[in-house]
Formats: sequence, C-alpha cells, structure tokens
Amino acid sequence: MKINKGFILSFVAPCMILISATGLIFRDGTKKIFYLPIGLMGVSLILEKDLRRKLDRKNILKKIKFYQKVK
Repeated sequence: MKINKGFILSFVAPCMILISATGLIFRDGTKKIFYLPIGLMGVSLILEKDLRRKLDRKNILKKIKFYQKVK
C-alpha cells in the first residue's frame, strides 16, 4: 500500500501546535519560552496553506471564466 507524503505532512503543523501547548502547560519556569517558536511555526504553516489554497482557487475560477467568455 502506497502512502502519500502530503497526507502525512499535513499532520505536522497540528502536531507542532500540540507539542507547543503541552510544553507551555507542563514545563516549569523559564523553559516555557522554548516551546513558543514551534507553536508559532505550526500556526504559520496552517495560515500559509490556507492562503495558498484560496489564491489557487481564485486563479482557477479566473481561468474558467476566461474560457467561458472565449467560446
């Protein structure tokens, strides 16, 4: 059975956020700050994927409208 790498990599960002949240909750003292960057990277990955998806959909819709006008 072949596993798609994109499918596995889609779980990376939520796992990063989960690790960051558990680190911030259960770690004591000054070591909490070390978990903040991994959480921010997880959030930025999710936002970047969402923005890219919206832009791709918008471009596809423009192409469809253009070809409908040509015919």
